[in-house]
Amino acid sequence: MSNYQAAQRVLLKLSGEALMGRFDFGIDPDILKQTATDVAKEQKKGVELALVIGGGNIFRGAGLAQSGIDRVNADQMGMLATVMNALAMQDAIIKQGVKCHVMSALAIDQVGEPYSAMQARDYLANGDVVIFAAGTGNPYFTTDTAASVRAIEIQADLLLKATKVDGIYDSDPEKNKDAKRYDTLSYDEAISLELGVMDLTAMVLCRENKMSLGVFKLFDKGALSAIIAGESVGTRVLLS
Repeated sequence: MSNYQAAQRVLLKLSGEALMGRFDFGIDPDILKQTATDVAKEQKKGVELALVIGGGNIFRGAGLAQSGIDRVNADQMGMLATVMNALAMQDAIIKQGVKCHVMSALAIDQVGEPYSAMQARDYLANGDVVIFAAGTGNPYFTTDTAASVRAIEIQADLLLKATKVDGIYDSDPEKNKDAKRYDTLSYDEAISLELGVMDLTAMVLCRENKMSLGVFKLFDKGALSAIIAGESVGTRVLLS
């Protein structure tokens, strides 16, 4: 039985690292196909789906900056990495028989359309999948923040963050076998406890704009479908 209202319009945030799968770098084609299949399945049910994908499997701006590259240049390299991931995912989704658009916050006309919230809403209303690339187009902002901004702009019912673990824990479950998973918690709790769900800017944006957030493990079979349908999967971050 569903504990939450089913979502009609969803923004799914994927980390670039999730696309690595069994590799140490780049894109695992099996993970790409599995994710595209899951997205297409939901789209064919009538769910309106948009995606934001990080670029950490190729370049991470903050890491490049730590190595000595100018922070603005480093972040722009990270944005370009997200464009590469977006194009790969677009190809995989189209192969599932679903129309898919890449909209970029950076001007790259030959590989993606310029970002427009209004156009994105039209595409989603028509049943097309939309992938938002290049973050916000500005340095110093993470793809978590980009996902929060885009979810708000397209008037999504639900922002989903797919992770390597099945929700939000009070400590790293990969390091602490006694880590406790939260079924629900408030934005205020997530922020004050510094649980690292998303960066602070992203969390505050969601809280202030009353955006529902779900955190779940992408590769649990049926998890994406279940959480969109309103089932108690992963962790829900609720308004206070």
